[in-house]
Amino acid sequence: MEMEWAPLPGGWSGESFLTGIGEERSVVRIYARPSARGVYAAQVDAALMRLVRGLVPTPEVVELRPAAEGSPALLVTRYVPGPRADDVVRDAGPDVLAEVGGRLGRLAGTLAGVATLKAGEFVDEDLRIEPFPQVRQDLPALVEDRLDRLRGLDDVARESLRDLAHDAQQLLDEVGRTALVHGDLTAKNVVLGAGGEVAALVDWEHAHSGHPHADLGSLLRFDRHPAWEEAVLSGWSAVRDEDPGVARDRARCADLLALVDLAARPGGNLVVDLAEVFLAEVVRTGDVHAHP
Repeated sequence: MEMEWAPLPGGWSGESFLTGIGEERSVVRIYARPSARGVYAAQVDAALMRLVRGLVPTPEVVELRPAAEGSPALLVTRYVPGPRADDVVRDAGPDVLAEVGGRLGRLAGTLAGVATLKAGEFVDEDLRIEPFPQVRQDLPALVEDRLDRLRGLDDVARESLRDLAHDAQQLLDEVGRTALVHGDLTAKNVVLGAGGEVAALVDWEHAHSGHPHADLGSLLRFDRHPAWEEAVLSGWSAVRDEDPGVARDRARCADLLALVDLAARPGGNLVVDLAEVFLAEVVRTGDVHAHP
């Protein structure tokens, strides 16, 4: 029986491969491209998955090979079979949206309980945190930095965005702590089991220490079906014991940072283009909950 070796789709296509013989399958990630984590990118991913394993479902780390001269780092994890949550909820009815949304809301709430000491990037295998520059921690500072790259904003819209950023930052500052943030907690990065439970949360390359409501904001960013939103917030509140309305406000404010950052990037990418449309409506209405 020959060993299979097939590239996996997604943001790291060309670097992630499904391999194995028969039922014994693994995912091999080759760290060929530069990362904000530098040469420790593979070590950080492995350390994070080991840190939360048993708290949230993650793939088992099988092998880690650090980068060596002339060779990129390599991380092997156990393959977790099952459908991606985005494939399950796409065009699904309210009952399915509610079931999956509730599970992902609880997942976000659990991660938000993993407390950290400061906001920043994980930079080595000990998960040492290097503080972010001010522009990544403060919404008004980020807005000023990205303003000239945001398309289609006149002077009135610019002032509206500045006001929104100021008010949002004040609300976020009320939380007063930081937590582990997956950084890309969306349905596409969740594998579901046969009973619809979360079997694995994958793709940890954007994980960092940041605002506890950031992952909740990511779950609510573009998916605005009432059944989904209500279930995600209900799942979150069941874990975090926070009023759903308060959680929703904080999540949208935390995600405003992501919307601004995404919308300032060159267009032509679906996520960037969506962020630009959503941000334009938020600015037009002066409401962080607004959507097209």
